[in-house]
Amino acid sequence: MKLCQHPLLLWLISNIYSGHTEEIKPRVTIKPDSPVFRGETVTLRCDICDGVTSWRYNWYKDSSTSVFSEGQEHTFSFVSESDSGKYSCYGTETEGSRRSQRSDEVTLTVSVPRAVLSVSPQKWLTEGDHVTLICEVNGSSTGWTFSWFTVTVSGSRNDYELLSDSSRGAGGKYTVSSATLNHTGVYVCRAEGDKTAVYTTYSNKQPLWVTGVSPPVSLIINPSRTQHFPSVSLSLSCEGQSNSDGWTVRRYTDSGWLEDCSSIRRGSQTGSTCTIRSTSTSDTGVYWCQSESGENYHHVNITVHFGVILESPVNPVTEGDNMTLCCLYPYISPPKLRADFYKDGSLIQNLETTEMIIPTVSKSHEGFYFCKHTERGESPKSWISVRGESRQGSQISVLKILSSVLAACPYLIVTVVLIYKCCRMRGKTPE
Repeated sequence: MKLCQHPLLLWLISNIYSGHTEEIKPRVTIKPDSPVFRGETVTLRCDICDGVTSWRYNWYKDSSTSVFSEGQEHTFSFVSESDSGKYSCYGTETEGSRRSQRSDEVTLTVSVPRAVLSVSPQKWLTEGDHVTLICEVNGSSTGWTFSWFTVTVSGSRNDYELLSDSSRGAGGKYTVSSATLNHTGVYVCRAEGDKTAVYTTYSNKQPLWVTGVSPPVSLIINPSRTQHFPSVSLSLSCEGQSNSDGWTVRRYTDSGWLEDCSSIRRGSQTGSTCTIRSTSTSDTGVYWCQSESGENYHHVNITVHFGVILESPVNPVTEGDNMTLCCLYPYISPPKLRADFYKDGSLIQNLETTEMIIPTVSKSHEGFYFCKHTERGESPKSWISVRGESRQGSQISVLKILSSVLAACPYLIVTVVLIYKCCRMRGKTPE
């Protein structure tokens, strides 16, 4: 039972107002109260608690003197952003002369439900890694069914293609327990209300980059580094183990756009080589090689930056190898700076030299690196991955050892025979 309909309260109110005409104040409620999304059904209700049930109601919006609607309730069957505003109501007796005050204003805010996509633990993966895409709706945690898409290029337009196993992420999490090269791509999500036909916008784009152990093609960058200065020429070539026919360079920029080399401003594709004649900061993004059948390999994150940059390996570093990092600045000659070097935000070497050498790299050296100069500033961060020695490489090493041993065997046998004969001859020498 509503408070204003309680019998004792109605009797008290009726007696209080029986001897005078003081105006009373209505109360406005909104259902649902919050959050309210575009496309939902929303009801405004005006209640006057005075024991009298016969009232005429007028509704006003944004302090206007014009009547917006009449009736105790006003329902928006399909609410939109234009319905946002401050609402109040006013009542007059149908069989009397009393009038209420205007109620306090209640704010109705209608927003577009937006899906937000994130990735855990990170978007740079190696084959076999675990990764989870997480889709959430701002301002609402329950009551949604999620769909998952990949972004594809169609001419100069980006399209969304529904994943065949989209239902796996119905609960808001799309999990890949063992990543493969086929999981490389740019993902978005969208949600639909479980009880209402309300759709969110497509989420922000979230790429996943999966690196294989021995890709059939490599992206060769000239100059050979991942960070570059503006207004310089940059060459990217796809070179395969046998031939490079049919491979093109494609990129995903920081602005969230997928495009081919031929679509890049100041860019051109000749065979398997992409040339950017004069780089700009808008060329920052992930570049890779793609085959005619849609396979893509060797993703490299390239940054174009004014000021200090870090020179670091383009390819993953093999465990046991040495790794050299340099800090470069374009306005000095030579362009190398004495700088501080950082890994994952922690200082690992101070201003002692123009380069940092890490001998015998291990998996623990994997991470984000950058350099910093007290006056010139700091470079962007670059991810450096470390891979173990391949099984094939280990087999080759074993074969080399065996070959060396077998090659040395004849010499060992001859040496043993000579020593044996020498010992026998000494034994036959007369006293």
